[in-house]
Amino acid sequence: MSALFEPITLRGLTIENRVWMSPMMQFAAEPTGPATGAATDWHFQHFAARAVGGVGLAMVEATSVTEDGRSSEYDLGLWNGVQADSHRRVIDFLHSQGTAAGIQLVHAGRKGSTGRPWSSGSHIEQQWQTVAPSSVAFGGMPAPAELTTARITQVIDAFATSAMHARDAGFDVLELHGAHGYLIHQFLSPVSNQRTDEYGGSRANRMRFATEVVDAVRTQWPEDRPLFFRVSATDWLSGDTDDPRPGWTSEDTVQLAAVLAARGVDLIDVSTGGIVPDAHIPVGPGYQTRFAAEIRRRTSLPTASVGLITDPAQAEAIVQSGEADAVFLARELLRDPYWAHRAARHLGEPLRYPPNYARAFSHRPVVAGR
Repeated sequence: MSALFEPITLRGLTIENRVWMSPMMQFAAEPTGPATGAATDWHFQHFAARAVGGVGLAMVEATSVTEDGRSSEYDLGLWNGVQADSHRRVIDFLHSQGTAAGIQLVHAGRKGSTGRPWSSGSHIEQQWQTVAPSSVAFGGMPAPAELTTARITQVIDAFATSAMHARDAGFDVLELHGAHGYLIHQFLSPVSNQRTDEYGGSRANRMRFATEVVDAVRTQWPEDRPLFFRVSATDWLSGDTDDPRPGWTSEDTVQLAAVLAARGVDLIDVSTGGIVPDAHIPVGPGYQTRFAAEIRRRTSLPTASVGLITDPAQAEAIVQSGEADAVFLARELLRDPYWAHRAARHLGEPLRYPPNYARAFSHRPVVAGR
C-alpha cells in the first residue's frame, strides 16, 4: 500500500487516507438576516464533490467565532446554533462517502472587514472596527483597535463556544487557525504584537493567547476527537531570511508546537507567511514541507504539509519519507475535485467510489447508450 493511502488514527478517529482538503474560503455564506454566517448550497456542492472525489478529510474554511472577527460579511460563522445546524447536511454527506468532516475556527483580527477579494473596494472600506493585539495596521488597511484584557477573555470564550457548536453539529476534527496573519498569529508575531502586558514582549507571553485558546477549546471539544492547529511556521522575516524586521521564526514554531502538544493539540497543519504583505517568500513546489518535517522531527507531533503540492508522486514522497503525516491540498482540489482518484490510479491503489459511478471505473466493455 502507498503511504498516501494508508489510514491514520488520531485519538478516536481513523481517517481513511492522507489526502486532505485544505480549508479554502468561499465567501458564500448567508450575509444578512437570522441565518447570517450560515452555510449555503454552494458549500454543500463544494464539499460533496471532493468527498465523492475520495479525500480522507475535508476541512470547512476559516469560520469566525464572532461577528466582528469575519474578514467579510460573506464569511461563515459559528457563534450560534442556526449556523451549526447549517453544516449538518454537509457533514452527513461527507460521512456517507467515508470522508471525515473538519472545521477551522478563526478570528481575523486586524485583517477583518475587508470584503470579498473580487469585490471593488476590497481592503479599502470597512464596515466595522477591527481589533488586534496592538493598534498596528496591516499594509494600507485601517488601524485596528487594541484589545483590552477583558476583550481578550471574551474572544477566548468565543472560541470555546464555537468549539461547542462544532461538537454538537457533528464535526470530527477541529482546527484552530493560528496562521496567515489572523488574530492568533497576530499575537504570536512581534510585527503585530507590541504589547507590554502578559500577552506581549517575550515569546512565552506572545504565545499566551494561543495556549489559552487551546485550553478553552479543549474544555468543549471531546477527548476522543482530534484538535489541529494551523501555524505559519515563519513570517519570512529576521531569523529565517535576510529581512531585518523581527518576526515569528521557524524556531519559535518548534517551541510552540511542543507546548501545544502538551495541551492537547494532536497535529500541526504547517503553512507560512501572511503577517506582512511584502515578505519575500521563495514559492515553489512543496516549499513549506521542510518546516513540517522539522516540527515532526523535533517534537514527534504529527504534521500536515500544504503549499503547491500538486503531483501524486510528490505527495507520496512527502508522506513516505516521513516529512509529514498527511498533505492538505487547496487550489489543486479546486481545479480537480477527483485528484485523490487520479493519485490512486497513479500509485496503483484501489479506488473508493460510490456505486452510482461504478460504470466509470469498471473494466466492462462500453455499451452504447449506457
